[in-house]
Amino acid sequence: MGGGYFGNAAIFLVETAFDLYILIVMVRFLLQIVRADFYNPVSQFLVKATSPVLVPMRRVIPGFFGIDFASVVLLLVLQVMKLIIIGSIKGYAFQPAGLIVLSFAELVSLALNVFFFSILIQVVLSWINPGAYNPVTSVLYSLNEPLLAPARRILPPMGGLDLSPLVVGIALKLIEMTFVAWLSDVGKSMLLG
Repeated sequence: MGGGYFGNAAIFLVETAFDLYILIVMVRFLLQIVRADFYNPVSQFLVKATSPVLVPMRRVIPGFFGIDFASVVLLLVLQVMKLIIIGSIKGYAFQPAGLIVLSFAELVSLALNVFFFSILIQVVLSWINPGAYNPVTSVLYSLNEPLLAPARRILPPMGGLDLSPLVVGIALKLIEMTFVAWLSDVGKSMLLG
């Protein structure tokens, strides 16, 4: 089943289902880290979508220092499961250590991309409808401000133009191109061992 139309369709369905849920859990985790408004409708959607899995896990896996380790474990388990299912469809056998390293690299890449695209969306929304409030802009502001505020201190707005999104976006992409790419290569080399 590794090749062919049905194999490709199965891989597409597995990737889509896992990637959507992993994204939801990741955004919830990041919003918890930045202490976004829990009562925001976007936050409430994320909580309702993830609580059936996370609430039982939290009984076993406690959080420390404000970090929800149940979410971290869930993200890692989902990513590993996705790779195992796709690998079995393709007919691969993987080394466990490689699976964990590659899964971690992909999750870090996802987190960086969530920040990158949320900053991009926030910038576009500020051009289209500046100063308007809606639940999405509130969540975007909560998510991005911990990254944008330090960049504003380094490079303050010039002539009314805030360049902090550009600085942070470049930094995020540099981290992805160096550290995450290296980690991914290490995981891939260990994967097929």
